[in-house]
Amino acid sequence: MKNFLTRFINQTLMFTMLSMSIWVPVAQATLVSTDQVAGVQATQQDRERVRAFFDREDVQAQLHARGVSSESAKARVDSMTDSEIASINGHLDDLPAGGTDILGFFLLIFVILLITDILGLTKVFPFTKRL
Repeated sequence: MKNFLTRFINQTLMFTMLSMSIWVPVAQATLVSTDQVAGVQATQQDRERVRAFFDREDVQAQLHARGVSSESAKARVDSMTDSEIASINGHLDDLPAGGTDILGFFLLIFVILLITDILGLTKVFPFTKRL
């Protein structure tokens, strides 16, 4: 009986050890290129730049005006893919430095007042004639 029990335990352990060594996946190690490392670092820098953009007071004021908390905005930034972050970061580079185009704003106001003067709704400019 003792011999049978010892033999059974030995066979079970041998089967377990062999099956564990067969099913273990093989690890493959390769060199990481400089481009891959630089790409990861650039992505992290882009993500930090977008996060820093959301830390600005004027941006937070706009978020709160639209009913979005800064924490949820940062959580959304964290859940974005790398390509979305790169796209947003590219748009940040295209924005004007002051954040608004004051000349365009005044031109829009001038055109609106001019049209209302021509239609006869207001009398702001003396050089317009009513229709």
